[in-house]
Amino acid sequence: MSVPQDHQPSQGDPIVPPDARAVLRIDLSALRANWERLNAETGTAECAGVIKADAYGLGLEEVARALTQAGCRTFFAATLEEGRRIRHVQPGAAIYVLDGLLPGAEDYYAGFDLRPVLSSLDEVREWSAYCRARHRRLPAALHIDTGINRLGMPPSEVEALSTEPNLLRDFRLALVLSHLACADDPASTKNEAQRLAFDRLRALLPKTKASLANSGGVFLGQKFHYDLVRPGIALYGGRALEGRTNPMRPVVNLSARILQVRDVQPGETVGYGAIWRVDQPARIATLACGYADGFLRALSSPTGKHGAVGYIGDYPVPVVGRVSMDLITVDVTGVPPEIAHRGAWVEVMGERVTVDDLTDMAGTIGYELLSRLSRRVHRVYV
Repeated sequence: MSVPQDHQPSQGDPIVPPDARAVLRIDLSALRANWERLNAETGTAECAGVIKADAYGLGLEEVARALTQAGCRTFFAATLEEGRRIRHVQPGAAIYVLDGLLPGAEDYYAGFDLRPVLSSLDEVREWSAYCRARHRRLPAALHIDTGINRLGMPPSEVEALSTEPNLLRDFRLALVLSHLACADDPASTKNEAQRLAFDRLRALLPKTKASLANSGGVFLGQKFHYDLVRPGIALYGGRALEGRTNPMRPVVNLSARILQVRDVQPGETVGYGAIWRVDQPARIATLACGYADGFLRALSSPTGKHGAVGYIGDYPVPVVGRVSMDLITVDVTGVPPEIAHRGAWVEVMGERVTVDDLTDMAGTIGYELLSRLSRRVHRVYV
């Protein structure tokens, strides 16, 4: 699908300041549409929003407001600070903090009405004691590990907790959750193994709402949905399932300004390491964007390798040479000089070259690329 010209900033665009070297346009209508698509997929299960890491680099406050407009009422953050920021803009939301209960930080959770996701028996005991001392049954979630061996209570601790029911009476157990290790691979047998382990372990606990599905889990079928699903990358347009067509709408468009255009002759090289050698007369444009802005160094293109491609209007311009901290070089030989000039804009990520396209080239995942987008990139919310 061709990107409309007005998706690329221009010098006359009143919402792009003249000192903007790169611009990230975030389509909030696409974000809301993605949440609505996921919400429809889950039937009666509630669809929450995972907006940790500054909403995967797109701006926590703006994303929280947009998702609330779509109907989202429950959010997941990684850190206390993220939870506090969400609470500042969403006073009525249920907000879970995935880091769990940091020692000595109980007052912060209570003061901002945040729900710790308890991942150990020690955390359960500390939250229970805190609530008991204040005669307040504050809410929390319980994270049980079903095979990812990261955060979460191992089965032995869940079994031990089931023999100490008093620990769960002093606070309100609002949610029991676990996390799938291989949800992006629908054929993985680990998905069903984790689901069965989740059912076995949560049966030892008081009956409450349950959550297992992340973005990939949403598309594994109704038996993975339980009472609440927790999509993250799919909200932002990234691919949730490997080897499948991505049904989500692109949310981000990254454009960078041309700083200089120069002619280079056969035998010359471009960029650090001299990894791209010119074999015929060429025009090279240097863009004001690099890995410090979030454009991955792994997207560098040596001679003979077809790498990332940007666009000036409808003209494709391939990345050549090494991506450096602040700069990218692209081949604009086939672009009319009146279009490819100092101050013009080049789209380096959008609908034509998506987040998934770039991360496939770089050998990584959309989570990493989006969350690396730097705050020195000017943001525009569409």
